[in-house]
Amino acid sequence: MTQTHAAPTAAGDIRVAVSTVIFSLRRDPGSDRASVVLPLVRRTRDPHEGAWALPGGWLDTAEELETAASRTLAETTGLAPSYLEQLYAFGDVHRSPTRVVSIVYWALLREGPLLAPASENVAWFDAATLPPLAFDHNHIVDYALWRLRNKVGYSRIAHGLLPELFTLADLREVYEAILGRDLDPANFRRQVENSGTLISTEQFRTGSHRPARLYRYNHDVELAERGPLPTEPHPEVLS
Repeated sequence: MTQTHAAPTAAGDIRVAVSTVIFSLRRDPGSDRASVVLPLVRRTRDPHEGAWALPGGWLDTAEELETAASRTLAETTGLAPSYLEQLYAFGDVHRSPTRVVSIVYWALLREGPLLAPASENVAWFDAATLPPLAFDHNHIVDYALWRLRNKVGYSRIAHGLLPELFTLADLREVYEAILGRDLDPANFRRQVENSGTLISTEQFRTGSHRPARLYRYNHDVELAERGPLPTEPHPEVLS
């Protein structure tokens, strides 16, 4: 049975929406440097018809917030993230013509073939050069980027953007893309090898350069501390 997700019907209604800022990495074909990107959805109705916005939708009355975030993301973009966490509640009175409180999640998607747009109304944008977005979505993205950059300093959240096996150079590249600056390779290697978050494998990546050892995640260490609140297991915890 197909559910319908109705919009507000009266001026006095207060509705709850769920939106997601989903980050991934994209390589510049010219420099092969990675940058942080996110998918946006072009609105097909007023308000802000034709403008780009974060993927999202209305919360159903019998639906958990995290379930709604996953559902609306799949419905609007066809994407399934490797990491999903609640970001913040945005409820400024004047953020929308009707009274809407948005529960926003932020998510990570590993670089790979899933980056293909799900429809002509979905496109990927560099997080550093976004166009003017609908509602307060530019502000929301700025806050999500701030959260990502802060968490990368004290958690292994960057691993949510990497495949199962990766080199230390791959991992450093993710940190550099998130932080927007170059890191010293020797210092970075020393810090991550002493962090207890990586497990060295006997596999190597070969190519034009000397073979580079491949590492994998230590799945006994969560990507980020979630605190004592109960949560459903996520793909990144189980995989």
